[in-house]
Amino acid sequence: MVAIADLAVVTDPLAWVVILIFASSGVLSWLESPYERHAATVAWSVFAVFWVLMIPHYAIVQRSIIEGLLSAIAVPGSLYVGWIIWSGQRSFTVITKAVAIMGFIYLPFEAITFFRSGSIELVARNVEAILGFVGVDPTVVTGQDGLRSTFVFVAEDGHHLTTRVVLACTGIGSISIVSGLALAVDASPRRQALGIAIAIPIIYGLNVLRVAFIALAHGFQWFAGFREPIFLVFGIDDPYLVSYIVADRVISQSLSVVALILITLALLRLLPELSTVVEDVLFLLTGQEYDLERAD
Repeated sequence: MVAIADLAVVTDPLAWVVILIFASSGVLSWLESPYERHAATVAWSVFAVFWVLMIPHYAIVQRSIIEGLLSAIAVPGSLYVGWIIWSGQRSFTVITKAVAIMGFIYLPFEAITFFRSGSIELVARNVEAILGFVGVDPTVVTGQDGLRSTFVFVAEDGHHLTTRVVLACTGIGSISIVSGLALAVDASPRRQALGIAIAIPIIYGLNVLRVAFIALAHGFQWFAGFREPIFLVFGIDDPYLVSYIVADRVISQSLSVVALILITLALLRLLPELSTVVEDVLFLLTGQEYDLERAD
């Protein structure tokens, strides 16, 4: 049996396989091939397997209730989408294409050191500047990965409180989602580029503020009073981690989901073609057909 810590050996190559299958579905759609439905069904089915493997990583290793829950929901959700496509009820062509584009944007940052390291250190420098602007001057050190991306605060009792910037802190996940959706719809390249150009700075800026908030909350132990519920829910016993868990796993991740939804909905003003994606999501949730353009 593969240990949880070793799951990346499986999930990393599987992620590329999934994205390539999604991409093949997009190509077959462009060619108007009857095999598009088969490729899309396989893509969503394998996607479900990927999310099954990600559940223990998020829920146990990362101790992220929100990401663990979303991964668990993604398993039946992906299978349901695959079944709807196979049965011919709906094609989900735009979302299928969007997932492929998201993957091609995100995975290079995961796999290529230059992209991953550069994005992490850029965020770290920006966070350092924000902390300096508000009068906070933590020590910034180089971690075992060779990146200058770790903020060190010292508590009154001398305990060192460290917050390390990792790839998940760069905002590339949200950027790839919004960019994938914008590029997948049938809109003019100018409006697609404009939508992405507006969304990326907003996402990146909010993300830098998020990391700065987490570093401050952890460094100054803002939420130390929530020890008992955090110990119970997250299964930890280190009192110094409580503020970090509350700031990151509870507050920041919740607000990140809300912000991503609001940004996507705001893009509807510029890219009304995104209503197709909203209609697909509503169909999944209710089983009813919607025509949002006609409703407007």
